[in-house]
Amino acid sequence: MRSVLGKAVRGLRWYVRELTDESAYDRYVAHLRTGHPDAPVPSRREFERMRTDRQESDPRQGFRCC
Repeated sequence: MRSVLGKAVRGLRWYVRELTDESAYDRYVAHLRTGHPDAPVPSRREFERMRTDRQESDPRQGFRCC
């Protein structure tokens, strides 16, 4: 019974992370490490700043209300 509950919790956690795009940083780091192993890996804060700047410079990159 515990393993079923554990699987459900892990599945829910995965779903919420994908839905909120919280896992974007993890995907980006994995991409850098496999495709560009010599590139420096930004911190999560630096990554979020880069992503926000990119979205603000091009509204097609994400929702922008103003």
